Amino acid sequence: MRRLIARRAVEFVLLFFGLPLVCALLFPPFMIIPLLLVVAVVCLVVLVRDGDFPRRRLWNAAAIRKDAARVLLIFVLGGAGMTAAVLLFEPPGSFLRFVRRAPRIWAVVMVLYPLLSVYPQELIFRAFLFHRYRALFPRAWQMVAASAVCFAFAHIVFWNWVAVLLCLLGGVLFAWTYQRTKSLLMVGIEHALYGCLIFTVGLGSYFFHGTMEMAQRLTG
Repeated sequence: MRRLIARRAVEFVLLFFGLPLVCALLFPPFMIIPLLLVVAVVCLVVLVRDGDFPRRRLWNAAAIRKDAARVLLIFVLGGAGMTAAVLLFEPPGSFLRFVRRAPRIWAVVMVLYPLLSVYPQELIFRAFLFHRYRALFPRAWQMVAASAVCFAFAHIVFWNWVAVLLCLLGGVLFAWTYQRTKSLLMVGIEHALYGCLIFTVGLGSYFFHGTMEMAQRLTG
């Protein structure tokens, strides 16, 4: 058992800290989404082949009825806070700039972002991390904290502290939702709400690469 925990600990550090650091230092921005998808597929294969993993958690739509009201209420409050932050602290004209200047690309991002970025991230940082490394973080708050820190650290690929800080806060919220609901669909919807809002209200420049770059290519 101790050897297994030691191996899991090494694997955890390499995957959630070593790999993001390598990506940030060595890979160009347009490779972020393809790399994310590759890692997500590997994590999915590992989970599906693990007989102890409840596959229902990969979707679990029933959780929406139970937790949607809480998720929406917190989103309204958090969304109001992010909008106020843009209006108060970002340069003049930042609010809704993406929507006004590139409405076609914005629309494509609203579609691609949940599919190519949100669900793969939730698969990795919630479903996979929670299940495979449960022996390392036996208490619920420890797992939530570990998931949030790993999620935030992965965003060093954007090379700005705003992205990391927002993802740390979001990571706590998303990990908490997954802990409560055991539903990748529910936490994916929550993550997509905040992400789409970030791109819409004027914070997308901190998360520019990846989905947005792919959307620009698709729209010419």
